[in-house]
Amino acid sequence: MNWTPNRRSFNAMLASMAGATALGLRPASAETIKVAGIYTQPIQQKWDARLHEGLEAAKAKGDIEYVFSEKVANTDYIRVLREYCESGVKLVVGEAFGISKEARKVADEYPDIAFLMGDPFKPHGNNFSVFDNYIHEPCYLMGIIAGSMTENNRLGMVGGYPIGEVNRLFHAFINGARSVNPDIEYKVTFIGSWYDPPKAKEAAFAQIEAGADIMYAERAGVVDAAREKGVLAFGNVNDMNKEENGTDVVVTSALWHMEAAIAHAIDLVKAGEFKAEDYKEWTMMAKGGASLAPYYEFEDKIPPDAKAKVEEIKEQILAGDFVVEINDNEPKSSY
Repeated sequence: MNWTPNRRSFNAMLASMAGATALGLRPASAETIKVAGIYTQPIQQKWDARLHEGLEAAKAKGDIEYVFSEKVANTDYIRVLREYCESGVKLVVGEAFGISKEARKVADEYPDIAFLMGDPFKPHGNNFSVFDNYIHEPCYLMGIIAGSMTENNRLGMVGGYPIGEVNRLFHAFINGARSVNPDIEYKVTFIGSWYDPPKAKEAAFAQIEAGADIMYAERAGVVDAAREKGVLAFGNVNDMNKEENGTDVVVTSALWHMEAAIAHAIDLVKAGEFKAEDYKEWTMMAKGGASLAPYYEFEDKIPPDAKAKVEEIKEQILAGDFVVEINDNEPKSSY
């Protein structure tokens, strides 16, 4: 067998690679860039945890060097943001809720750095992309199950603040429930905090006393109340059956995944093609940004018709044939 052509091709490839190295060039897929994560909460707090996990996944693949700061108050956020920009990072992932105007000014000062920030407003300039939490689709699917399993036709929902990110989830949950059970009524309570389990637990107790026999646990503390009162719950953002002592209580959870969105941003930075975009679609089901957690021990307890309906609607959502309404208005209790 004549190996000469292959050997020549191989030598040519080596020469090409050596030339690229001499010019400081590397294939985009092999390049490692420095990325900073800046979080206002501890990374154990589930919203920030999803960003942290997405960046850790990219680090594990060898795509990035990853540094981060947690528990950064809004009053200190811009200082930390500038320090990272001066340190040689190519991408910053964080949150600009409450400091959007100030964060955008920093992005203007560092046009060669990419910013992917949680922000309720539109993208800015050429390098400030935004994302929010759009897991309303699996919330609708959870509603189908809740509407099929309730005995009182009364659902309870406890959230942090009545902002669009939370409101749209509650509306989707109720719309899903009413799609199979038009008699559904609901209570909704906002506790004025992103992390106050005792307060969330007390709010859940009040709703259960008022007749709710299924709870949407948007905040930590609700699952504990459901367990003590012997009612079921549905989880939010993370898998609350496994991660928040929800065995035999949490039927399933609406999960948020940031891996795909972060990988997309990293690829664009490496290719020199990052631009200001809204990453909304990257947090939805079709692109892998949201999903429904397994049913675990509830697999055989959910009515078969409800499970079939969930699968039917899920396939329609993924195919683009079913659109779950986005309603960011504050929901009001119906009873």
